[in-house]
Order: sequence, then structure tokens, then C-alpha cells
Amino acid sequence: MKNIANRTYNIPVEATLDVIGGKWKTLIVCHLTYGPKRTNELSKNMPAISQKMLTQQLRELEEDEIVIRTVYNQVPPKVVYELSELGLSLKPILNLMCDWGENYIQERSSKRTV
Repeated sequence: MKNIANRTYNIPVEATLDVIGGKWKTLIVCHLTYGPKRTNELSKNMPAISQKMLTQQLRELEEDEIVIRTVYNQVPPKVVYELSELGLSLKPILNLMCDWGENYIQERSSKRTV
């Protein structure tokens, strides 16, 4: 068992799931792999997420040092989110998840048309 910042993990995959688990965090990180985004850009890319949930998930990703939040001192305030170096290290994992998802979709689709 490993204890990191008051979190205990029995196996390493628990840490991964703790940080990017759930539907929204993984999607946010995927969108940010294409470059920095403002909150409204992320909202447009994920129309099913509420503003409250998006804000909560971004704060958690920032707390886990996956996302960097930059506030520009202007009127109206401009806030930009981007992946940290640690966040960018998730890209190979996300690429594998995308590949697996594509194969899964094709496999399931081919069985439905038979």
C-alpha cells in the first residue's frame, strides 16, 4: 500500500483512476492534449457536461497537477487551461484508450450488421 497526500493505493492503477477516472476528467484531458483551451471551448466540445461539473473537474485536475490554470489580468478576465508536463505524460495512455475504443466500436458495429 502506498499513501500519497492522504490517499492510499493498493495497486498503481488505483492512483491512475483516482486522478483521471470517471467520464469527464478523461475527456477534459483528451481535449487539452490538442492545446490550451478556455472554459467555454471545453464546454462546446463536451455539451453534456454542466458548467458546475466542468469547473469541479478542472479544479480537481489542477489540484492533482495534471492541468495548469492561467488567469490573464484583463477585462473580462481570461482563464486558460493547459496540460502540465505531468498531464502530457498521460498522452500515450489516452492514445491507447482511443485505439482500443475505435477497435471496440468497429467490433461491435460489425456484429450488429451480421
